[in-house]
Amino acid sequence: MAKTLLTLKQSAAQLKVTISVIREMINAKILQTVKSGNTIKIDKAELDEWLASLNEEEVKKLSLQRSICHFSDYYKLDNINLDFEADNKYEAIAEMSKKAKELGIVRDHRWLYQVVVAREELVSTAVGNGITLLHARHFHPSKIKKPSVIFGRSKEDIEFDAIDNKPVKLYFMLLLHNDYQHLFSISYISRNILMSERRLKILRESGSPQEISDAIIGSVLKSI
Repeated sequence: MAKTLLTLKQSAAQLKVTISVIREMINAKILQTVKSGNTIKIDKAELDEWLASLNEEEVKKLSLQRSICHFSDYYKLDNINLDFEADNKYEAIAEMSKKAKELGIVRDHRWLYQVVVAREELVSTAVGNGITLLHARHFHPSKIKKPSVIFGRSKEDIEFDAIDNKPVKLYFMLLLHNDYQHLFSISYISRNILMSERRLKILRESGSPQEISDAIIGSVLKSI
């Protein structure tokens, strides 16, 4: 029986990950490739066999990688506002709103500032440990060009009425279109970032956007 060969893009779709993850798996010798003309392909039977052989821990890691790939639909390396200056939470929200406009996510940063402040004045979005998850009270898909998450860090700690009474230094601004995107993003940040002191340390201290991005959407497949 002839082999069914998949392109890297098809292989990524099969595993529900990105092409970069497939390349990483090839480099780590998790998957073998064959040459088909001028194209590198993967035997579908080998891919299926690898999936079937995963133990429970490896299945969890693959599930996490899929979650990381999904979050990367919203967060990009450029979505960082590092060490901005602000004296209070309103100035911090203004700086994050300006970054959203600079990235082309919204047309009007003043509108964004107003809806985020309105949400903040209902109850603080600071979740403790120096972190806040800024967002509007309602979804505005017509105002937000593309679902996005922006990460920011202020130079100074800022009082934000946090549940643990600690000031805020790390900001995630959630600019999303619907409940699914919002709840998924909050869950992702909570499970994969807020509960990892190692990642939080990088977000608090690193001066490298790439290192910060790796902490936010770092790969876990090297350990599979």
